[in-house]
Amino acid sequence: MDETLRDQLMTVSVATLSTVLYKRGLRNQVIQGVRPVAAKGRNMVGPAVTLRYIPAREDRNGIEVFRRPDHPQRVAVDTCPEGAVLVMDCRKDPRAASAGDILVTRLMMRGAAGVVTDGGFRDAHEIAGLDIPAYHTRPSSPTNLTLHEAYDLNLPIGCGDAPVFPGDIIVGDADCVIVIPQDIAADVAREAVEMSVYEDFVVEQVKAGASIIGLYPCTKDEHAQAFAAWRKDRGR
Repeated sequence: MDETLRDQLMTVSVATLSTVLYKRGLRNQVIQGVRPVAAKGRNMVGPAVTLRYIPAREDRNGIEVFRRPDHPQRVAVDTCPEGAVLVMDCRKDPRAASAGDILVTRLMMRGAAGVVTDGGFRDAHEIAGLDIPAYHTRPSSPTNLTLHEAYDLNLPIGCGDAPVFPGDIIVGDADCVIVIPQDIAADVAREAVEMSVYEDFVVEQVKAGASIIGLYPCTKDEHAQAFAAWRKDRGR
């Protein structure tokens, strides 16, 4: 992943990115229902590696499948590239865990940028203490084998109603997670950075007592001129 793009996306919120994507006609890029296991004080940014779960069938999904070296969940965790985000389609079902602290620790040690599931994590308290951003629906103790079969890797998935293609850029903040199509990520990041600068100006003005009418969005020349002066003064 281009490091300039990564650096830009580390500085902007999912809310701002969602507005930028909405302006491009993309309305369903936020992964619904997921939240950070614990705040990390930084954004999660990286290209998506995808894992798809399907409903478990009892004759295929006994505990012994974890012994297989080609088990998709194990392979996903053990091959996720440095800087990537593992995104799991768990059918929006947190009744069984998508992974636990040992697998998430392995992702951390491989240098993954983060992990996202629209299901749940077991050992959530331990995952909260790891130095890797992790997002899920809620804690869930049962092994994924009870309800879900990890079936295939690196194909388009749906995660929390958002379409995720391998290589799409995933951004998570203290609120939630968004998916940016890979081919427009650079343009989206540049616009989001610019929007964030203006929003910082707006917050200062509102705290000083200004009305939002004509300020947010900017429809008055006086605010545009004040912003230009503010930006020059702050070197932004």
